[in-house]
Amino acid sequence: MDVEVTALASEVASEVADRLSRKRDHHSADGPAEHADGADGNGHLSGADERAYARNLIAASLDREADRRLRDNLVALTAQVEDEIARQAFDRLFGLGRLQRYLDDERVTDIHVQGCDVVWLKHTDGSRHRGESIADSDRELIELLRTAAARAGRTERRFDSSQPELNLRLPDGSRLFAIMDVSARPSLTIRKHQFDLAYLGDLRARGTVDQPLEGFLRAAVRARRSIVIGGGIGCGKTTLMRTLINEIPPDERLVTIEDALELDVDRFDQLHPNVVTLEAREPNMEGHGGISLEQLVRMGLRMDPDRVFVGEVRGSEVLPMLLAMSQGQDGSMCTIHANSARGVFRRLQMYAMLPPHRLTPTDTAMLIANAVDFVVHLDRQLDPRTGTTRRIATAVLEVRDVDGTEVVANEVFRRGPDGRAVPTGTMHDETLDDLEDVGFDRSLLAGVGGQPAWS
Repeated sequence: MDVEVTALASEVASEVADRLSRKRDHHSADGPAEHADGADGNGHLSGADERAYARNLIAASLDREADRRLRDNLVALTAQVEDEIARQAFDRLFGLGRLQRYLDDERVTDIHVQGCDVVWLKHTDGSRHRGESIADSDRELIELLRTAAARAGRTERRFDSSQPELNLRLPDGSRLFAIMDVSARPSLTIRKHQFDLAYLGDLRARGTVDQPLEGFLRAAVRARRSIVIGGGIGCGKTTLMRTLINEIPPDERLVTIEDALELDVDRFDQLHPNVVTLEAREPNMEGHGGISLEQLVRMGLRMDPDRVFVGEVRGSEVLPMLLAMSQGQDGSMCTIHANSARGVFRRLQMYAMLPPHRLTPTDTAMLIANAVDFVVHLDRQLDPRTGTTRRIATAVLEVRDVDGTEVVANEVFRRGPDGRAVPTGTMHDETLDDLEDVGFDRSLLAGVGGQPAWS
């Protein structure tokens, strides 16, 4: 029955797509004066009305299929099977086909695909399970990805032999990365973002941070301290940055800069009514029109922002980002891939030494010391009792000075007995005074020496 369901869903989707195309052509011909069937002022169906119209067409198509089966004395489709056909047909038209069910599944956090029929799903508890095929062939999978490239993002992105890499943000905020030709089979990775984790209190409920660190981070943001968030892949750097941004007062002007949109700060319109989101762009087939993160950072600084945020620093954009942090955009933030808190400094120095800037390690260390106030490091930890993985903050460094090529920093939070960051009692009094001015409770740091100050 699964094969029959897929085949019927394909037929229904094809029929409805043809009807939708004719509907669009009809409204275009009618022109701006025509507003029937949910058309907008330009004679086009709005997105919501087009989806509603498609659902009606799908239901009508299923009614005709039921009549045909009754007439030909065939086995009738159950209500459950009809619902599955309708869902698959709708997903083919407006989603990502059979892949859409996993995008809609709140238990799934990551999707790994190697060819049309090798699908692995990572769940919220850290476990992995094999999924069902998402296409009938690798060629169909590639066409599905090309459709996604045409629909999603601010600019259409190519996916073919000459451009075998695809990187884009899906409408639900998930990040999709795919490759073809350079691998044995087309490969696809999707990282789903949990926008329900919007505040520091949500991260505390999940166990990422605890009470002292939650209070400290909130105060650091409000005191306009510049923060670099480091960690490995999938440890929650973007999520932490989003929650920190949501602690910023709504009257500030923000600029976010990303390779592929993930922060989605403009999703929280009531929190950030004055925000500009910038996204890097790949060059066209002739090698023209590309816009790098470094160019975007320089553009963003011309937009009179109160703070600037770079989704992930990994190249020459490090210099304008550090200059922004040290020359007026106090309280700016970025994320960076690093295996330890002190490893963040080495990464920043390495990127600054790359062309075209080629700064010396000494110059870079001085720039970091002048620009960065705190480094927060995140990690993934396996809970041996449950076998699940959790994302935790493990350390916070307070940048104090520079010694030759070395950045001098105090470890004000370090990995505690359960892996999560605990206060060390070494934060400078002047820093504590500034944090207290914006509401920080100094007594939260009462537990020191690796012993949590909370029960």
